[in-house]
Amino acid sequence: MSDRLASLRETIEKVLPDVDGVLALRTGPGGIVAPYLFSKEHPEELAKLALWPKEPVPDTLKIILRAHPDAKLAIVCRGCEERGIVEMFKHAQLNLEDVTLIGLQCEHDEAEFCRCAKPFTVHARLTVGQPTEGVPDPLTEKIAAMSQPEKLAFWKEEFTHCIKCYGCRNICPQFFCNICALEDETWVETGRLPMRNPSMYHMIRAMHMTAKCVACRECEETCPADIPLAVQFRLIARDVKEMFNYEPGAVMDQKPPQLLVLEEGDYERSGLPH
Repeated sequence: MSDRLASLRETIEKVLPDVDGVLALRTGPGGIVAPYLFSKEHPEELAKLALWPKEPVPDTLKIILRAHPDAKLAIVCRGCEERGIVEMFKHAQLNLEDVTLIGLQCEHDEAEFCRCAKPFTVHARLTVGQPTEGVPDPLTEKIAAMSQPEKLAFWKEEFTHCIKCYGCRNICPQFFCNICALEDETWVETGRLPMRNPSMYHMIRAMHMTAKCVACRECEETCPADIPLAVQFRLIARDVKEMFNYEPGAVMDQKPPQLLVLEEGDYERSGLPH
């Protein structure tokens, strides 16, 4: 057993008596790693605790809390997952007073796999592992360096491969709208493949995800067409940072731009067009 896995197990054992369950990864039948709710009633399950591959644990937290809003839970989360949980809190999807964050610092090879700039937690009450530096994302830099016509041609070509499986939407921890515009026939035609205008689906999703994406790459990992969706949102995140000085999940008490109420004079101060 690795030192990091042993340390995480010890941390969970300390937390378990004070919560209804700890959400983390477990190796199940067939060696499949998936989110699992560890409980004090079955401590023997901790022998199956797992670290990798990364799975959408925050999304599982969201599902459990919707069914059991009074539950007090702990969750093992990596840097991107922690940022996602913070954004869920800001959008009133959960109460952080009822959720204990156990930060799992990513190792260098894990950060490289995700091309992650911030593979570490900053808000967790408990942490396991040592923080490592972020890594560059060559694909994002390559596309960022393209001219506007080149970018448009690149994304148009990528989106033609979309089969509208809704995997990117469904796996995203920041998807929590009760009514989804991506199922509105006015904007996204249903019952037809290939789509006549596949870019429309992805542009609507990008608009709804602005200032919410935390770079967890779950959408990109899920996409059966291998569309580099994480790159699209990382480029959007750069614009959001420049325009609003906002990074999703970075600061606990900073409101997301879409939740701000612009008062008289705010447009002039922001430099945004009327």
